Amino acid sequence: MKKMKVIAFNGSPKKGGNTFNALQSMQPIFEQNGVDFEILHIGNSTIQGCMACGTCRTNKNERCVFDKDPVNEMIQKAKEADGIIIASPVYYASINGTFKSFLDRMFYVSGSNGHLFRHKVGAAVVVTRRAGGSNAFLDLNNYLLYSEMIIPASNYWNVLHGSKPGEVLEDHEGLQTLAVLARNFCWTLKLIAHGKEQFPAPERVKKIGTNFIR
Repeated sequence: MKKMKVIAFNGSPKKGGNTFNALQSMQPIFEQNGVDFEILHIGNSTIQGCMACGTCRTNKNERCVFDKDPVNEMIQKAKEADGIIIASPVYYASINGTFKSFLDRMFYVSGSNGHLFRHKVGAAVVVTRRAGGSNAFLDLNNYLLYSEMIIPASNYWNVLHGSKPGEVLEDHEGLQTLAVLARNFCWTLKLIAHGKEQFPAPERVKKIGTNFIR
């Protein structure tokens, strides 16, 4: 069995800030379980928002029509990974705008090309100064749920607190939450890897699209 890999998308504009520190705290647990772990910094990029043009759905080439930012490269990295973590700081009780533009396009391309991330293991991580963490956590999980990803749980919501860089490392309950998440993430990866031959995944059903205009 090939060595498994998890990639974590850091949606914070600050490369070494609390969101990065939170993700980095999980790295030793992944390594102890023989899983490669890589943090990819996205939040400091200039990323065009999705225009709902539908080109990715028409072309079926696993690419967004906008090709001057990291989105297309990251789609392929996510496709090749066994697990994906998406992490964001809280901006106005939600995820920050750059990261939302990134996720909108990456997950839309995935969904328009046969759900590239279907049945991968996925998790969301949020860092907030004070409030808005639950809202942002829900926003991130919506991407994972829509994509039929497998989401491992922890012993609390994956929301950590901190303001100045490094303060998140003083949130001991939050760090424990991520440690439990990382262990459960690795366990889920192994269950899927060892069980998928004996128990093949259910076939993907064609999406029924409706609206409420009559």
